[in-house]
Amino acid sequence: MARGTQMDAAARFDPLRPRLTRVAYRMLGSLADAEDVVQEAFIRWMGADREDIREPEAFLRRIVTRLCLDQLKSARVQRETYVGPWLPEPLVEEEDDAEDVTLPLMLALERLSPLERAAFLLHDVFGLDFEEIATTISRDAAACRQLAARARTHVRDARPRYRLERERGLEIAGAFFAASRSGDMTALGAMLAQDVSLHSDGGGKRPAAIRPAIGLRQVMQVHKALAILFGKYGSTLLRTCQINGLPGFVTREADGQVQTTALAIEDGKVSAIYVMRNPDKLRHLH
Repeated sequence: MARGTQMDAAARFDPLRPRLTRVAYRMLGSLADAEDVVQEAFIRWMGADREDIREPEAFLRRIVTRLCLDQLKSARVQRETYVGPWLPEPLVEEEDDAEDVTLPLMLALERLSPLERAAFLLHDVFGLDFEEIATTISRDAAACRQLAARARTHVRDARPRYRLERERGLEIAGAFFAASRSGDMTALGAMLAQDVSLHSDGGGKRPAAIRPAIGLRQVMQVHKALAILFGKYGSTLLRTCQINGLPGFVTREADGQVQTTALAIEDGKVSAIYVMRNPDKLRHLH
């Protein structure tokens, strides 16, 4: 193949890479895996007979989705042996469409079958019609419509009921950091919903709770213990920001490692806290 032709093919692919990566990330919950899938799609694109491809984006989206479906089958087995709660890799400041798929919704997607997940994301998030989805996942349009409907039922409660203004969310995140690190339990408790939950993902690589803390009493107990450690060893705020569509913050902890904390907020109260400590999922933030 001529060098000029290869360069043209790469030039046509590069503008599509971010959108393809978003599809793959939302399918897999792993930025590293998503980038690997997109790179594999690029290799296949370079080797394809591109003269017959009238819609490169649709062609590449099909490849990416099918690669993700293959990977989800093995990922499900790996998740069963994962140490402690599993959380998706944190994406920071993804302002363009982060609110389409927030962290709670990504966790809800984990309960779906791979085909349900694909049909829901491609239709409800990326706006594809069922005819194209049918071609992508090798099912007929009616079956794809049913897959998306089943998925919608399962994830309904994970979708935000109302939009929280970005600045207000970051203000709450900053106040949460200040109260939790200073040991001001009165201020912290006032921010939390009665049914608040705390989820921390250490992946067996760093200390983290093996099970989520559920309810105000348990979450406050955890933070009382953590406040003692923060007071003794410190915790440095690097920035407040959006993390997977939720307000949160990035810190550097006493062990020198980066950590992210994302807050789900309902009716002005923190309803869920998601802490990422697994260093394998934080490499892109260093």
